[in-house]
Amino acid sequence: MSIVISHLDKSYAGKPALSDVTFQIGSSEIVAFLGPNGAGKSTLLRILTGSILPDRGEVFICGQSPFEKPLIARASFGYLAENNPLYSEMYVTEYLTFLSKLRKNISKKRVEEVLNCCMLTEVAQKKIATLSKGFRQRVGLAAALLPDAPVLLLDEPLSGLDPNQQESLLTLIKNLGKSKSILFSTHTLSEVEKVADRVLILSEGVLKTDTTLTKIEQEGGLEKRFKEDTNENS
Repeated sequence: MSIVISHLDKSYAGKPALSDVTFQIGSSEIVAFLGPNGAGKSTLLRILTGSILPDRGEVFICGQSPFEKPLIARASFGYLAENNPLYSEMYVTEYLTFLSKLRKNISKKRVEEVLNCCMLTEVAQKKIATLSKGFRQRVGLAAALLPDAPVLLLDEPLSGLDPNQQESLLTLIKNLGKSKSILFSTHTLSEVEKVADRVLILSEGVLKTDTTLTKIEQEGGLEKRFKEDTNENS
């Protein structure tokens, strides 16, 4: 399994953010992590990356714990954070080259590959500060793709993008899912319906649904299931 999460708990100031969350993700699987704001999606992704510690439970990425063997585990995934932190005064190619040197084992050819893959060649010599939101998201995704890791963790990758930008990145995510395991968080149902193989729905820190998108559609649709799981009225 690419990702294994077992009986994960996390609380802040005594308030549960995650409660006994358990699931697994196999290879070459696109899994949408769906839920309303504050459901615990970003908390879980930060635990997966080793940024914060859980109160209880186990986490493994490609068989490695991000807490017991952080360097080995981090080599197994690329991560796009929700706020997509970038060095805005750097040029796009300069930024990706800088990241490749930090990793030490990433070639100049790989930088060129991710520029092409993320459709950034036309802005490669521009400052990140001058780019649109859509292009900045692509730069963040390119950074996540640099190590060519088998797992991608994407936190709200389409947040703030216009419809054309969303469509472009969704197509890219779909193509990447042919060779990588992808877990992406969102609260937008249409994103899920376009690319996901499987759906996890989290509400108030509790995993309510873990099933295929096909099965959800057979049982009345994603919107219906989401409302049921999050106690939203029609």
